[in-house]
Amino acid sequence: MSEDPNDWDIATRLVRGGLARTDHGEMSEALFLTQSFVYDSPEEADARFSGAAPGFVYARYGSPTVKMFEDRLALLEGAPVCRATASGMAAVYLSMLGLLRAGDHVVAGRALFGSCRWLLSNWAPRFGVDTTFVDASDLEAWRAAMRPNTRMVLVESPANPLLEICDIAAIVKIAHEVGARVVVDNVFATPIFQSPLKLGADVVVYSATKHIDGQGRVMGGALLCEEALFEEAYRDLFRHTGPALSPFNAWVLLKGLETLDLRVRRQSETAAHLADLAADHPKVRACRYPTRADHPQAAIARRQMSGGGTLLAMDLGDQAAAFRVLNALQLIDISNNLGDAKSMATHPATTTHRAMTPEQRQEIGLTEGWIRVSVGLESPVDLARDLTRALDAA
Repeated sequence: MSEDPNDWDIATRLVRGGLARTDHGEMSEALFLTQSFVYDSPEEADARFSGAAPGFVYARYGSPTVKMFEDRLALLEGAPVCRATASGMAAVYLSMLGLLRAGDHVVAGRALFGSCRWLLSNWAPRFGVDTTFVDASDLEAWRAAMRPNTRMVLVESPANPLLEICDIAAIVKIAHEVGARVVVDNVFATPIFQSPLKLGADVVVYSATKHIDGQGRVMGGALLCEEALFEEAYRDLFRHTGPALSPFNAWVLLKGLETLDLRVRRQSETAAHLADLAADHPKVRACRYPTRADHPQAAIARRQMSGGGTLLAMDLGDQAAAFRVLNALQLIDISNNLGDAKSMATHPATTTHRAMTPEQRQEIGLTEGWIRVSVGLESPVDLARDLTRALDAA
């Protein structure tokens, strides 16, 4: 091909990146459901297993369909390496396993998805890994938390569920001074609006279940990083622990990537409109949306994100009021997922962040009145009417 894919704009990368047609010349990417592969000779098998010759050996290690998904997402992210996983949490877990050993220390933002917080609080200590949680918006807190044995930093920005923003580039600088690697969960921002690797992050993780699929069909995840780090920390881990993404799911995710740019930009436009509507409603105590001027870290969001994203959060004061709003919704679904073509709302304290203790939720400001809304592709007029009607019921 005379064209260099690295010269393509985002929209072209999402449609044509990683495309590897068979001899049949199919228009849509081929779906390879095979578990294993055949060799012409034992010498060829030897060469493939040793890495001396290209080719696939077993679907747990990789398949043509999965590789197309990995190559396309890597091209979009500007990453040398992408490896797909069966879920977003598999990607997060592997990002930790590859970097940490007994006696190591982690620094993480307090505001994390409930399962991520559980891994660091409850699982990692079993293997001698200690974690310090900090206010992710406080750079002095990051500096104070670093130790000589700090090996990993984990952040979400925007964070789940209250959309806290942290200065990724500044945190990277602090972490690298002590030799720690920085892992960024970029799910809320999406690769359309934020590029953590360009901000200096070492590893980026995604739940492809969210915006990348975007239509509520399959689960998947991805880990992206530099080649040298992958070889050092992750290659053998991926090969031997079996976090493989299903080829069918990879094929669906490839189809999702084709429309990712269109969907996310449209959803974000509507989300910004609904955030303004909610902020002006008398029943809403506070509304969070990254690009609104009243967001506590709006200046950082504008500097490192090119759009506000598809989510907003609203504080109705208490759980009873929040539940009244959720029960009054007629168009927006009650669901703990996000990034879907269908709009959905959830009560994080009793769903996505239920595994956190009340004290941990209090630390990040997650009181019982907060609702998180993931904005879909419905008409902004219809969504505004549904949300206004529900807020009136609060």
